[in-house]
Amino acid sequence: MKAESFKSFSQKQLTLLSWWCKNSPFNFYDAIICDGAVRSGKTVCMCISFVLWAFYEFSDSSFAICGKTVTSVKRNIVTPLLPLLREMGFACRELHSKNLIEISKHGRLNRFYLFGGRDESSAALIQGMTLSGLMLDEVALMPRSFCEQALARCSVDGSRLWFNCNPENPSHWFYREWIKKKDEKNCFYLHFTMKDNPSLSPEIIRRYESLYSGAFYKRFVEGKWVAADGLVYPFFNDSFIYEVPENCSEYFVSCDYGTVNPTSMGLWGLSDGVWYRVDEFYHDSRKKGYQMTDEEYYCSLVSLVGEKSIKGVIVDPSAASFIECIRRHGRFNVIKANNDVLTGIRKTSDALKSGKIRLCKTCPDILREMYLYRWDESARHDAPIKENDHAMDDMRYFTATVLSDSEESFFAVSLSRERRF
Repeated sequence: MKAESFKSFSQKQLTLLSWWCKNSPFNFYDAIICDGAVRSGKTVCMCISFVLWAFYEFSDSSFAICGKTVTSVKRNIVTPLLPLLREMGFACRELHSKNLIEISKHGRLNRFYLFGGRDESSAALIQGMTLSGLMLDEVALMPRSFCEQALARCSVDGSRLWFNCNPENPSHWFYREWIKKKDEKNCFYLHFTMKDNPSLSPEIIRRYESLYSGAFYKRFVEGKWVAADGLVYPFFNDSFIYEVPENCSEYFVSCDYGTVNPTSMGLWGLSDGVWYRVDEFYHDSRKKGYQMTDEEYYCSLVSLVGEKSIKGVIVDPSAASFIECIRRHGRFNVIKANNDVLTGIRKTSDALKSGKIRLCKTCPDILREMYLYRWDESARHDAPIKENDHAMDDMRYFTATVLSDSEESFFAVSLSRERRF
């Protein structure tokens, strides 16, 4: 996150910063939940508030800051937070091998452990600890088992729970069990919009509004918990179809592999900072009436590439036999794709709307699927229908794996240097 300018806090951010103070009308709550739009300034405010509360109430105590991965915690929380704390007079010592930050001020020291809740097995990482407080960043992206194991660690008198997230499907366990039951769980609930971040200019707000559509717009811009329905890429039309650029400086191939199901490969070329899908291969064994072997698919890959120099072939990690076939021939570097479906769809939607990737008229199969790829409205959780999704999958693999994960942040704060706790 970057703090390019310094501006005052909004009223909602000030409430988040001070809800636990003794003179606050909200200090009787045991937990706080902040949800809402992206870039609304809730995360950094919660981080600052969490640390200040810890020093207000405790010394020589342990706390946990959790995200989907330790890497995301360090990137999204630790990197922007520590300079702000040092500006406020705190001493911060990072122990990278232990995923631990020791923070001290005025003779008080507290320990903040970093955890990642990537999957069900992550619950074992935090088991056995005793915590005085817990912050779950992007809690909707973490499995319920990890979150509940983490919550069970907060057994110290006076401990409190801190949650933040962007909205997901209204059937999500966190929405049903915590937001809908906030009163019975004694949770203070704050809903944020982009207007609650005074550092966002109207131009930046309009930029984010233009990036999203459908359910993603309702969730990330309007901050609503809504189910996905209709087309996955409802904004797509003929204006998103381009001519093949004359020259490309780099190339990748993305591949969704199937035996009975279709196999789709896309050839992507970089021109003037934009990735174009310049060519493709698509084989549907049911329609063609015959299945292809791994060696035949490899020959099709070679034909698709021609004499071009390819930086890598991105393949679904479950396609073990085809990955081994490519590696055995020794010509191409194989990259196992990032296969997080919903994150990949969101990133692909952003990339299409922002012009980071473009589809060429030479690729009829992906263009056909773009108009047919739909959400499964009967599913309990967000999921696309498993039809007309093979070129969609290989495009998602490319976007999620090759395009940068880094995103600009425009949240900035003003701090007073001297404040005692």
